Amino acid sequence: MAKKMALLIGVSEYGAGIPPLLSALNDVQAMERVLQNPNLGNFAQVERLLNPDSVAMRIAIQKLFKNAGKEDLLLFFFSGHGITNDDNHLYLATRNTAKNDFEATAVDANFIQTQSKSCYSKRQVLILDACYSGAFANGWHTKSIGVDIKKQLGAEGRVVLTSSGATQTSFAQEGATLSLYTQYLVEGIETGAADTDNDGNIHVQELHTYAKAKVQAVKPNMTPDIILDKEGYNILLAYAPKNPEAEYRKLVEQYAPNGELNELAFLVLKPKRKILGITDTKAEEIETEFLEPFRRRLANLQSYKQAFAKAVEQKYPLDEHILNILKDYQQDVLGLRDEDVASIKLETTSVKEAEYQKQLQIQKQQEKEALQLQQQAKALSQLRLQQEAERLQRQREAEAAEQLRLQEEAERLQRQREAEAEKNKSSYQLKTFQFKTAQITLKSSMLGLVKTPEIKRIAKSAEYFTQDLGNGVLLEMVHIPGGTFLMGSPENEKDRNSSESPQHQVTVPSFFMGKYPVTQKQWRLVAALPKVKIDLESDPSRFKGDGSTSLTNNLPVERVSWNHTQEFCARLSRKTNKAYRLPSEAEWEYACRGGTTTPFYFGETISTELANYNGNYTYGGGAKGEYRGKTTEVGKFPANPCGLYDMCGNVWEWCEDEWHENYINAPTDGSAWSDGSNSYATLRGGSWFNNPQLCRSAYRSYGNRDNHYYSFGFRVVCVVGRILQ
Repeated sequence: MAKKMALLIGVSEYGAGIPPLLSALNDVQAMERVLQNPNLGNFAQVERLLNPDSVAMRIAIQKLFKNAGKEDLLLFFFSGHGITNDDNHLYLATRNTAKNDFEATAVDANFIQTQSKSCYSKRQVLILDACYSGAFANGWHTKSIGVDIKKQLGAEGRVVLTSSGATQTSFAQEGATLSLYTQYLVEGIETGAADTDNDGNIHVQELHTYAKAKVQAVKPNMTPDIILDKEGYNILLAYAPKNPEAEYRKLVEQYAPNGELNELAFLVLKPKRKILGITDTKAEEIETEFLEPFRRRLANLQSYKQAFAKAVEQKYPLDEHILNILKDYQQDVLGLRDEDVASIKLETTSVKEAEYQKQLQIQKQQEKEALQLQQQAKALSQLRLQQEAERLQRQREAEAAEQLRLQEEAERLQRQREAEAEKNKSSYQLKTFQFKTAQITLKSSMLGLVKTPEIKRIAKSAEYFTQDLGNGVLLEMVHIPGGTFLMGSPENEKDRNSSESPQHQVTVPSFFMGKYPVTQKQWRLVAALPKVKIDLESDPSRFKGDGSTSLTNNLPVERVSWNHTQEFCARLSRKTNKAYRLPSEAEWEYACRGGTTTPFYFGETISTELANYNGNYTYGGGAKGEYRGKTTEVGKFPANPCGLYDMCGNVWEWCEDEWHENYINAPTDGSAWSDGSNSYATLRGGSWFNNPQLCRSAYRSYGNRDNHYYSFGFRVVCVVGRILQ
């Protein structure tokens, strides 16, 4: 004899990472109630299995299918979480199923399929109230998109009912104890409402059609599905109850298909209450129960409308992030379809959209006008730029013409000065003297590992005149031809500093310069001349050589200040009727270099055989030498290429210029740079006391004009053609 057998499984508790499902056990209890009722399901055997582990669940499933006979009606019901893996295989979660190990601890749908195929029963109903994909609590989203339920569970002689589509989450109504799909399956059987053809029988397809309609009335986005075998027959699952309440419910459903009972409907329903013997209270309960899903749906629509309106009020148009949140709220929380909310969106945004479009038009017009203004401004700017460029071009041409005129005038004046100088040179009774200068180079030895200095003497000649100071003491003045040179040091010169920058071209007119620093005997004679402005001490020097009390002392005078040198030049000029003064910095460096561009006029390095400096220190690969610790007689060492002696070391030499930190805006005509900006004057050449790097041709130092240290001396220049009248 054919039997009706059912296995009802509910899983409400899970392992780590899977949220609980409180309605699952209630679903099992409700299904058990209607299936065991002899007037409804009339199932002879109903087994419940609550929160099983995977082993217990497999055993129960195997037992169900194995014990069924050919004519038996077999029903398998599962309420719980459904999970899929990356290959879209469906798994039914058990009590010990966790998020990270579900393939090992859940029941694979293939297992159920295998058991079903081996079962003799030709009437099998499988009901799965589970999620097959979508979002779980705590942000868990499965990757199962498009699970083919028919492929995994469908076979001949079976009917499969699913609570949702392959990509959806099953819903439970807020405040309800049952899951949404199971609630309407039970309601359809228990009230007889699923008997749509009123034949007293409830077939599987009728039950599914009823439950689906009810579910979608509440959650339009949820789409329960049915999969029939290839023959398509319908299995008789239960009987419709014959009672007045069920009849009245059918009438309510008939007159309120859209969830609204109007006055015309009550003209029929109220008399029917009396005919069926139903009290008004009971009738109102049935009406309320039937209309509740529609009211809930309206409430969901209202909730969405409020949320959407609030979002639009805060910002319009809505950005992609807000739209995604609203989409999730619409579908996953409220279960509404796009077509359900389309009218809400249109109604809510119509005014905003009109304003937005108007604003867009205004913005486009403003952008158009701004672009036009920009183009006009650009055109005007280009015109102005062109006009300015033309003006600047004319200005440059005028400046170039003026520069050319000034250059030609400067060249004319230079030629004139040179002609006058040449004409006046005869008045100085110039003579020629022979001298030797030196060049020092570093020669490699010992396989190139050691370099030693090699000094080469070179014979040269120069013109000069002598100035008789009296008592047989002469002042020899060497003629320095005019020319142009690069003043300052290059950036790659060893031990240079910023005061030697920037290098710049200077054109220096010809002049005469003292062959030696002023000596002590020359100082004594001039100091004895009548005072011009200040007194001069006759013997200021610290270092006294042999014959220091006579006029034969050829040591350079030292311990003289810049102010002392000015008085010296004034007295000398008045005595000789010639213009004597200190050299400008440009004249000093021009004469010192003598056409060379190396750190020293001797070359890249220096030796104590060539100058008096602190030989304990070296420069540029040179060797250490003697440190004399005092001044030496002038002319002791070789001259520079101009025939000037002691331009390097021995004593610092005062220059006419005030001190400036660098050569920015320095004169380029060889004149002294004096603008009254400070009380310091420039010193050049280094001394017996200093390291060799301070004796370089480009090195600059300074001192207060009143300072008179025992390393400070000077030499004088006389300008060609300048005769005092």
